[in-house]
Amino acid sequence: MDSRYEHLNQEELRRLLEARDRRDATRFGLVWEANEIERDKALNNDFVALDLVPEQCVGSAPWRNLIIEGDNFDALRYLRMTFAGQVKCILIDPPYNTGKNDFVYNDRFVDENNSWRFSTWIEFLYQRLVIARDLLREDGVLICCINDDNRSKLELLLDKVFPGMRLGSMVWRTRDSTSAKGHNFSDTHEHILIYARPGFEFRGSEKSQKKYKNSDNDPRGPWNIDPLTLGFDRFQRANLYYPIQNPKSGRWYPCDPNLVWRYASEKIEKNIDGLETETMEEWIRQEKIVFPVPENEKVAVWRSMEELFAAIDANEVPVTPKKKNPLLTREIPNLEFWINKQVGFGRPGFKKHWLDLRSHTNPVSSWIARLVEDVNEEDTTVLRSREAGEGTGVLEKIFGNKVFNYPKPPSLMKQLVGQATDSDSLVLDFFAGSGTTAQAVLEQNTEDEGTRRFILVSSTEAIEAEPNKNICRDVCAVRIKAVIKGFGGKKPTGGDFAYLRTQRIRPGLLLEIEHAEVWIALQFVHLDSVSPYEETPFLWAGDEESAICYVPRFRREFVSALRRKVKESASVAFYSWQPQTLRQHIPDGHVTHLPVSETLTRRFGLNLTLSPA
Repeated sequence: MDSRYEHLNQEELRRLLEARDRRDATRFGLVWEANEIERDKALNNDFVALDLVPEQCVGSAPWRNLIIEGDNFDALRYLRMTFAGQVKCILIDPPYNTGKNDFVYNDRFVDENNSWRFSTWIEFLYQRLVIARDLLREDGVLICCINDDNRSKLELLLDKVFPGMRLGSMVWRTRDSTSAKGHNFSDTHEHILIYARPGFEFRGSEKSQKKYKNSDNDPRGPWNIDPLTLGFDRFQRANLYYPIQNPKSGRWYPCDPNLVWRYASEKIEKNIDGLETETMEEWIRQEKIVFPVPENEKVAVWRSMEELFAAIDANEVPVTPKKKNPLLTREIPNLEFWINKQVGFGRPGFKKHWLDLRSHTNPVSSWIARLVEDVNEEDTTVLRSREAGEGTGVLEKIFGNKVFNYPKPPSLMKQLVGQATDSDSLVLDFFAGSGTTAQAVLEQNTEDEGTRRFILVSSTEAIEAEPNKNICRDVCAVRIKAVIKGFGGKKPTGGDFAYLRTQRIRPGLLLEIEHAEVWIALQFVHLDSVSPYEETPFLWAGDEESAICYVPRFRREFVSALRRKVKESASVAFYSWQPQTLRQHIPDGHVTHLPVSETLTRRFGLNLTLSPA
C-alpha cells in the first residue's frame, strides 16, 4: 500500500475513494498532483520589497521601464500590489518543460527523471498565472508561447485560470529545416495561445477599398458584390429555397439546391417583423441586389416540360459559377414553375457598400507567415516572422557567443506587441529570459513613435553548481542596454530602465523595510516612473494636478516647508508612519493622510505590522 494511506482504516479508505469519485464525476479539465510536490514556501506569509540597483540602471531617473531580478512568483506578488489592473499585454514565453534544465523550481532545475515533473510544471505556472490575471486591464490580453508537446496541458490550465477568456491561438514556423520525431513527422511549428478580457481587440490593419467601386454612381458610395447564399441545402433550409426575379428585366433566377438564399422571402415567411434582417424583396426594392447585366447574359425560355428535360439532360441550364453544378435538375421540386419564363444564366449578388461594413479593419490571422511566404492578405492581417535563429543571431552580435537557449525572434514579438497594444500601453513579461519582449517594445516605439513601457522579470537561474549565474543581470539587462544604445549597425532605440531586485521580508520578526523600498512602492502605486530614494526630510513627486509625499520621520522643523509644498498641487497623498501627528500640522482638505504600514500590507494582501528602519 502507498505509504500515504497506511494510517487509514478500511472505512476511511472507502470514504476517501467515494469522495474522489464524486469529485471526478463532476470535474472536467486539468488535474495535477499539487499536494505531492513542494509548493512555494511563502505563498502569502511574507512581504516582498524591491531594492534599486543603481549601477545596473540605464538612462537618467525618473525611469519608465523596469527590469526586476528575482523569482517571478515574488515579483508578481509585488506587482499585484502596485500595478493591479494596469497591464495591457502580458507576453510570456514560459519554460517548455522539456526536462533539459529549462526551469528552476524552488532553487533547483526540474529534470526529466523527476516523477512529478508535469505536475510540478503545472503548479509552477498555476501559482504565477493566478496572480498575473489580476494585473490585466479590462481590455488586457495574455499572449503565451508554447511548443506542441505541452500546448494541450497549458491550454487546459489557462482555461482554468482565465475562464471564458480564450480568444484562440496562432501558429508559427520555427525553422526551415525538418526536425523529424519519427513516423515521418516534422515538428517545425509552435503555438501562441491568446486569452483576452472582453474589451480587448487586436489592432488589425486597414481594409483595402480596391475591390469597392462605384460604377453606377450610387449615392451610398463604393460597393462590392458579396455572395447571396448560405451554407445550407434545400432540405436544411426549405424556407430559403425559392426563385427570385429581377423586376426590371423580368428574368428569373433559380436557387442553388446546395446553397440556399441568405434572406427570407415575403411570399413564404409569415412573421416578417420577427426577422433579424430585411427580406429578399426589401433588399431588391432598396437596389441592394445586383442582377447580371441583361445584354451580357444568356437567357432561355422553355415552352414545355419536354424542352426543360432536354435542356437538363444536355446540361444547358444555369450552373454555379465555380463548380458548374446545375441549378435545375429532374430531382428538384416544382420544375413546372420554369416553363414559359425568361430564365437568366447569371447569378445575382448582394451589393455591399463600404459604409455598411461593421469594421474597416482586417482581423489578425491565426497563421503567422514566413517573410518569403506568399499568402493572401486581402481579408486578414497576416503577421510575419523570421526563423527562430533570428533571436540567437541578435545575442551573438551583442555577446559574441550563444549565451541563451532558444530566444524568440524579435520580429515575431515586435508584431505581437504592435498588434496587441496601444501606443502608450504597459507590457509585462515575467518569463523575460534574455529580454526579447523589451527589445520588441523599444523597436515598436521607434517605428510608431509610441511611449509603451515594459516590465521584465528575469531570474538569475543560479543553482548550487552555479551560484554566480545571473541571466537577468548578465544577459537580459546587457541586451536591453545594447538595444537602447544601438548594436551591430542597428540604430539606437533610446529609452531607459530601472534595475531592481526582489527581497522577501519574513513575518514574525521586527519587519525591517527600508525607506527606499517604501518610496519605490509608493511611486509605482501612483506614478508611471520611478526615481531613487534620497536622504531628505520628505520626498515629493507629481505635478500641479496630483502629487505624493513620503515622510520617513516626522520633524516639526520641516512643517513649514511641507505647507508651502502642499500649495503646489490640487491633490496630495501624504504617506507617513505617524499620519495622525502629521494631520495635526497639515489638516485634511485637498490632502489625504495615509499610513504606510496599513496601505502596503492591505494592497499586498497581508495582515502584518511594518516597522520603519
